[in-house]
Amino acid sequence: MNSNLLLRRLLQAIPTLFGVSVVVFILVRVVPGNPIAMMLPPGATAEDMERLRVAYGLDGSILEQYVIWLGQALTGSFGTSISLRQDVLELVLGRLPATLELALFATTLAVVLGVLVAMLGSLFRGRWPESVIDTVNGFTLAIPDFIWALALILLFGVVLPILPISGRIDPRLGTEFATGFYLLEALLTGRFTVLGDLLRHVIMPAIALALPLAAIITRVLKNSLAEAMVQDYVMIARVKGFSRWRIIWQEALRNAAIPALTLTGVQFTFLVGGTVLVEKIFSYPGIGNMAIEAVINRDLPLIQGLILSFAVIFIIVNLLVDLSYALLNPPLRT
Repeated sequence: MNSNLLLRRLLQAIPTLFGVSVVVFILVRVVPGNPIAMMLPPGATAEDMERLRVAYGLDGSILEQYVIWLGQALTGSFGTSISLRQDVLELVLGRLPATLELALFATTLAVVLGVLVAMLGSLFRGRWPESVIDTVNGFTLAIPDFIWALALILLFGVVLPILPISGRIDPRLGTEFATGFYLLEALLTGRFTVLGDLLRHVIMPAIALALPLAAIITRVLKNSLAEAMVQDYVMIARVKGFSRWRIIWQEALRNAAIPALTLTGVQFTFLVGGTVLVEKIFSYPGIGNMAIEAVINRDLPLIQGLILSFAVIFIIVNLLVDLSYALLNPPLRT
């Protein structure tokens, strides 16, 4: 991807974010519910409510509120959380690393599992193992991630209590981190005991998120491999005497991976959004868990900040997917 195309994609992100901010700003304000009333104790007067409405900028029209909010957002200020009474940007940035680590870990598991199963399905095409793989894959795809989460808790948290079912790290370790990326920091600093505990906490929610995505990747990649296996370059490799496994791995996979890569990039953003329920089930301290609390409390500034964060992640992931096309297919670099 050349620099002009990269710049154009970045410029296209501006109206996208603007449109998202407008839609979200309006929707969260037309939904029934009064966030100020939820903050006030019993016996509060109308004057108390009006004072809080003015303090949080909710006393003007929607247009006036949006203009004020947009001006503040352009300076890096996204307001103050109504329920938590903290800066929205600090809250989001504090929780975002946990969700990104969970989503990236789950995506890595899904890609590895999906590629291996798709390659095995292609290796045994037309034979009974392929039917078994397709059946299991269809079963896995039919079950949503939160059901997998509950099943994993029942199996590894209750029946075989070998894994923790809540939190991100054992508080008894008393470990302090310089960043929010605990897994990466523990690995780079050589704190392998802490790393092991982090992995024990993240493995179940990651598997719950990874299994449906792995099933989708398997289905798409397996179909792409089937198309690639009848191409001329594959026929030439067969004439040269290459084994079927070598043909799939060295010849067909690179071209067949492009549709699966597109799907993985799109699904990653859905995966980040899908952490909402899974994080709640495992009490995992990410932005998904925070989003549920923000909606329950009608915390308008926090909801806006979280949804804009999802939009930014979506744009960045799509840009990275476009860049990866150039790595897999050199002609696309120009």
